[in-house]
Amino acid sequence: MEFEKKPMVDWYDPKQLAATGIKTVVSTVFGNFADRREMQAALDPGRGFYDYSERTDIWLDYISDLGDGFNATYSVAHLLAKDQLELGGIQTKRGNILIMGGDEVYPTPEMEEYRNRLQGPYHAAFPKNNADPDPPGLFVIPGNHDWYDGLTNFLKVFCQNRSLGNWRTKQSRSYFAVKLPNNYWLIGIDIQLNADIDVPQLNYFQNLAEKELKAKDKIILATAEPAWVYESFDESNSSNKRLKFFINRILKGETEDKTDPECYYRGKNQDIEITTILTGDLHHYSRYEEKVGPKETRQLITAGGGGAFMHTTHSLKEKINPSEGFDASFKKAFPSKNESLSLNNKNLLFFIHGPWMVLILGLVHALSFYFLLIGGIQTENFYITNSNPSGSALDLFDIAILTPSVILLNLTFCLGIYMFTDFKSGNHKAANKITGAVHGLSHILVFYLCLVYLPIFNAANLAGLPFQGLILFIEMWVIGGLLSGFIFGIYLWFSSRFLNNHITEASSSFKGEDFKNFIRIHISAKETTIYPIGIRNAVKNWKNVGNEKNPRFEGDEIKYELIEEPIQIPH
Repeated sequence: MEFEKKPMVDWYDPKQLAATGIKTVVSTVFGNFADRREMQAALDPGRGFYDYSERTDIWLDYISDLGDGFNATYSVAHLLAKDQLELGGIQTKRGNILIMGGDEVYPTPEMEEYRNRLQGPYHAAFPKNNADPDPPGLFVIPGNHDWYDGLTNFLKVFCQNRSLGNWRTKQSRSYFAVKLPNNYWLIGIDIQLNADIDVPQLNYFQNLAEKELKAKDKIILATAEPAWVYESFDESNSSNKRLKFFINRILKGETEDKTDPECYYRGKNQDIEITTILTGDLHHYSRYEEKVGPKETRQLITAGGGGAFMHTTHSLKEKINPSEGFDASFKKAFPSKNESLSLNNKNLLFFIHGPWMVLILGLVHALSFYFLLIGGIQTENFYITNSNPSGSALDLFDIAILTPSVILLNLTFCLGIYMFTDFKSGNHKAANKITGAVHGLSHILVFYLCLVYLPIFNAANLAGLPFQGLILFIEMWVIGGLLSGFIFGIYLWFSSRFLNNHITEASSSFKGEDFKNFIRIHISAKETTIYPIGIRNAVKNWKNVGNEKNPRFEGDEIKYELIEEPIQIPH
């Protein structure tokens, strides 16, 4: 398959921000009208579950948040394609089933992006083999980025019996149920853009629960976002309530006591056990262990390391309280919290990592200076000379009065920066507002500092050169932009480090290709074992040793590791 190798998405490229922003707004506003899940159900009324239960044991691979830059995406795909990986002295096998847990492509789900960022790398890593007697199956749930076109291209890629390399798609809807050996089930739910589960999907799983699930069955549940983390960050987040509703009311069959809305009757499937919830959306590995009964625990695993930029982990809570919907304790993260704090320091170099944003910030300063000129302030008034010894010491309030357009631009700029603040996340709402206000005012201060001190510098070093106004305009753009870029980076660093805020913005700023991960699961007759696999450094030197139509890539050996000791769930 021909495709173009893509770099990591630059989320601070204004063109990219605008395109993704428009997609987000359109999909959010019209998402319910463009919801194709009901059409899926109407076209596939008889489909039940997918049956792998005849096997004595089975291997599963889980990956999420992939299809971004080539180096990271291909490094993970290359490991997934290997027949075996040695982990802690144990030979683990490639999954009989590969589960993709959401956000299969970035930044938006055009077919060209699917081909270049997902299909091409995966075809190259594991070419289709028609002679393979038992090719691995592929089951996929969509994330918010897959939903930006109402699932149009997701359905074409994953729900029409196509191949992704040698992985073979099975499903005909955006959600699925797979019967596994040893009384296990794999269930994948589609929560659309706002944790919504549509009625046909609820009916599908309710019918499955009533007819197929039995007492003592165990379930691995795949969903598109870590409800336990999001509710611990923001108590108004409702994704946890919807997840609990699905587990208790749909799978376990609990019914509400109409005389007491807080009370529920035990359901038919009360004894089934959801042993593990797998999710992505946060691009790191983290594991919480939830206490759901006197002797029963549940693994809450975020494994969003399939190729997208790395999310930091230092803001994860050590304990998620029952009042937040879960009684869960933090166990492990990759990168570790200490490594995450160190990586967050890269935001202090934002003016290097985000050149497009620096140019935009600097342009605002340059335009403010230009408005001063067309507002009547003479160029020579900005320069210290023998005849004008106080030139650049003009009273700033006089400048503001003389040029109202500058004040309007400054206020608009300051307000725009302030509105960038995430007021909901973290546990310091008032501090978020104060920090956002200081951040906005700091950029205005940069303009006036440049306005005062750049003319002093120019008078001492550039006197006599022509086009003094143009020189100062360029200096305001470049130097003002760099200073504002540095302030922007300090704001991201401080918010992420001390306020548990702007986690995504602070993580995406440096486009981290490293610290990738996926999950390998072995279900045997005795127990289920979960192997969290980490790649500390993605390979960067992949070279095509095939041809354009059938590319094959070679590079340095991928160094992988067990993120933590295998997690064992006895049967």
